[in-house]
Amino acid sequence: MSKTANKKVVCEKLIEYGKKDRDIVALTSDSRGSASMTDFGNQLPDQLVEVGIAEQNIVGMAAGLAASGKKPFITSYAAFVTMRAIEQVKVDVAYSNVNVKIIGISGGVSYGPLGMSHHALHDIAVMRAIPNIKMIMPADRYDTEKLMEELVNYEGPVYVRVGRNAVEEVHQSADYEFEIGKADQLSGGSDLTIIATGELVSTALKAAELLEEDDLDCRVINMHTLKPIDEKAIIKAAEETGKIITVEEHSVYGGLGSAVSQVVAENHPVPVKVFAIPDEPAVTGYPEDIFKEYGLTPSNIAEKAKEMFD
Repeated sequence: MSKTANKKVVCEKLIEYGKKDRDIVALTSDSRGSASMTDFGNQLPDQLVEVGIAEQNIVGMAAGLAASGKKPFITSYAAFVTMRAIEQVKVDVAYSNVNVKIIGISGGVSYGPLGMSHHALHDIAVMRAIPNIKMIMPADRYDTEKLMEELVNYEGPVYVRVGRNAVEEVHQSADYEFEIGKADQLSGGSDLTIIATGELVSTALKAAELLEEDDLDCRVINMHTLKPIDEKAIIKAAEETGKIITVEEHSVYGGLGSAVSQVVAENHPVPVKVFAIPDEPAVTGYPEDIFKEYGLTPSNIAEKAKEMFD
């Protein structure tokens, strides 16, 4: 199975659309290399703004560009653009409701060896609480391609989080429907539903395959849009499968698990188990080591899922 970094796809699509539309502007915060935006700068130098390590400034400048009719895309570290610059995101972008796309790169524990300062494990909770901003986490290159196609023409603030490393494809091709705010059901099932987001969707699919070996029919949903979340898909899963597991590269508080649990509790209460990073400073290490430490692996998810049937 081939692997591609979603951030690389972001750059490829921005180059493609930027050549057609001179109003598209990319902004980086000393993150051109990390965001895979070097080619964009080489091919469209007049449409790239480098602000240096100044996340508050990059958000303010993007808001100003948007207010002037430009279509700014911020490509900055997820951990910093959602923490250091959150006041600017809230006031300059959300409150003003300007057309700014914030691409948070190296989300989750992508920068695992650099420790907690570089982990982006609270961005879902923060961004979902701010009005006017949509929040999206594509699962693979196809999700990212389709998302970028929509974002180019979508008017309004959007926060997108992608990881640093190449990820497995969860779709066989681009032959499927992608719609902001509508969940993507990857497999059917009547015994249990696994709802995952971002680059752990592939982990959820592998867990479902393990459960099939124990004759458990597992539905897998790619919840790429965290806000607005697809309540209909969640309620349908609760009604039809009776048990739900959520999987995310985020704190156990305020993320996908919290959002799904709220929808379930208010509409059709069923057991929900949340797989996420616990409420502690996450360990330092490579992403795969961190996932193993906290049980975000196919084998652990499958084992805990089976316990829901005891």
